[in-house]
Amino acid sequence: MDKNTAMENLARALQEKDGFNGAWLYAENGEIVSKGALGFRDPENTLPITEDTIFQLASISKQFTATAVMLLMRQSLLSPEDRITKYFPELAAYEGVTVRHLLNHTSGIPDYFDDADWFIKIWKEEKRVPCNDEILSFLLETKAKPYFAPGEGLHYSNTGYNLLALLVERLSGVPFEEFLQKNIFEPAGMTSTRCCHIRRDGVPFENYARATVFEDDKWVADIDSAEDGEVVAFDGLNGDDYVYTNIFDMLRWDRALREGKVLTAEEQQIMYTPGRLNNCEDAVYDEDDGLGYGFGWGIGHDEKYGLIVSHSGGMPGVATWFERFIDADRVLVILANRDYRDVRAYLGYWNGMEAIARDKEPEPIVSIEDIALKSVDKSKWNSFCGKYEHPEDADFIVDEVFLRNDELYAKAIDEDGDEVEFMLYPIGENEFGRKGGMLKLTFSDSCVAYDELTCKKL
Repeated sequence: MDKNTAMENLARALQEKDGFNGAWLYAENGEIVSKGALGFRDPENTLPITEDTIFQLASISKQFTATAVMLLMRQSLLSPEDRITKYFPELAAYEGVTVRHLLNHTSGIPDYFDDADWFIKIWKEEKRVPCNDEILSFLLETKAKPYFAPGEGLHYSNTGYNLLALLVERLSGVPFEEFLQKNIFEPAGMTSTRCCHIRRDGVPFENYARATVFEDDKWVADIDSAEDGEVVAFDGLNGDDYVYTNIFDMLRWDRALREGKVLTAEEQQIMYTPGRLNNCEDAVYDEDDGLGYGFGWGIGHDEKYGLIVSHSGGMPGVATWFERFIDADRVLVILANRDYRDVRAYLGYWNGMEAIARDKEPEPIVSIEDIALKSVDKSKWNSFCGKYEHPEDADFIVDEVFLRNDELYAKAIDEDGDEVEFMLYPIGENEFGRKGGMLKLTFSDSCVAYDELTCKKL
């Protein structure tokens, strides 16, 4: 298999299905096997993405925060077993939480996205973007209750990494952004990488790819979106996001780690060790893949390729992936700056790139339009329309089904309580799919079944 051609074909196939807009790089033993860039870095489609274009990493940034914490540990400025109340005594409500708990998401401290209105209110009413040290005020004023006692479970919390960034800043005596620059990016040779706040302070890069979302049948920058523009309110935070870079610097980061330029092999091994719960079981980060979570890395093992560490990143208009095969010496980087409209095609691309990195032939990319029936009897569709009951404790609820322009649509309520509408594509007898997800709806006898639920029409 020609891996370069296979990866290029995947990217182009996804782009043709209105999907891929970004850059990728795959390397083995430090040598680039495939790289490329497709699409545009602006919503107007006037500025082509190039291989050195800068992207927002989103949550991939967490590994740099964890690295900063490791460097403080090297200097004996803190211990992973230190309780955070040693440094933040005002957080007595989270007594027992340690630095280690923050690093591997076992602290139980709530994610700030659970109560995002606190930040949005400051941004709108005070006309400013809250700074990272205000994460303490957020926890105190909202009286956010823990998900569970420290070490009793794993719940992904961006707030924990905000606290870690604040801890790095206080113990080092320099701004968090400067600490990363001097102690990580520069030693690693990452000359195009910055921790910065583009929406708050302006863009420091000439070739930055703006995060772009699809709204009202057109592409718009995230900050101009009626639905996602509030992302500005979080742009003063640190630790969980807001590192910007390109595919080449991510390869340099991989090599710097392998060569011990920033962290020793022993320090990295600590980071690549999954967290343990109080019952001595591994804390599972991704149940589907059985991944644990170390210090800023998802941790997995493959029978053929050995230890594999990875992390994804996602924000409105941002989708990123960084994967390192520690034992096999391979690295895969995918950076994108537009939302994917067809999740089926998007997953096909991601799975295909993963397959190639594991020496397997990728499956063809399939969109919802590809599998939708071309000739359909719509005579029963009207009987599917109506309001449906809401099952208790469901994260996603189909509230209503209706006809619009002779096509079937659904209105749903997502896990955040927001209403979403989407077209239903016929994929079988009384079976329908959607473009924005893998949900399948099956209608029968005044009922609709989805996600192992069966809901009656009201």
